[in-house]
Amino acid sequence: MKYDTPTDDFWQQLKREAHQTVEKEPLLASYVHACILTHHNFEASLSFILSNKLTDAVMPALAVREVFDEAYLLEPSIVEAAVADIEAVFKRDPAVTSYIQIMMYFKGFQSIQVHRLAHFLWHKDRHELALFLQSRNSEVFGVDIHPAAKIGQGVMFDHATGIVVGETTVIEDNVSILQNVTLGGTGNESGDRHPKIREDVMVGSGAKILGNIEVGRGSKVGAGSVVLDNVPAHVTVVGVPAQIVGRPKCQRPCESMDQNVLSEYDSGACR
Repeated sequence: MKYDTPTDDFWQQLKREAHQTVEKEPLLASYVHACILTHHNFEASLSFILSNKLTDAVMPALAVREVFDEAYLLEPSIVEAAVADIEAVFKRDPAVTSYIQIMMYFKGFQSIQVHRLAHFLWHKDRHELALFLQSRNSEVFGVDIHPAAKIGQGVMFDHATGIVVGETTVIEDNVSILQNVTLGGTGNESGDRHPKIREDVMVGSGAKILGNIEVGRGSKVGAGSVVLDNVPAHVTVVGVPAQIVGRPKCQRPCESMDQNVLSEYDSGACR
């Protein structure tokens, strides 16, 4: 079942999954009720989950939640992006069997949603609060994304631990990034200095993409690679420094999540 926007149907599906979870595991009943079933819509549930993840001894969850709720009200596209991100994980991760698992437990998804709020605040000139959220995102989820970085919809951070995204980075729609990936600069230069990851790209675990360079649409970066130069569209690069070794097996590597780069060819469609 697939939903392209945060409609009532999507929210009803999440609630059905919540009831099923409670039936299967009564020990989680109170937790699932607090996170999902007591809320009136998707964004209220999401703001509750994220604010309680981010709270600390000084910053109460209620205060953080109010900021989330305000952003969701003023910028509905943030909510739409969250739904697209859930859909991306559900489609691409074979370990996932429900939307509720992603919503409640997947820190890659959660860290992106925290960044979306930080990015919203950054462009409202609330830089200090945005940087606070960046700091808490790093502490809680192990993901460090500068609030100014631009992230599209349908983005998946798989496992997520150790992902670093620099200030002028752009990650377009439908991108998959695995753990321990750095999208960084090459030194202490200022200005536009971070990578631009185009649509449908997959970046393998441990890859380092450094500098104001472009990874072209539909390309694949092999695990552990160090990318220092532009990558054309629809190629596979691997190595230190990364070199073109072939073409992905499909037009959208972000969907296939195939990290095998030893025998690449272009078959035209994802398996």
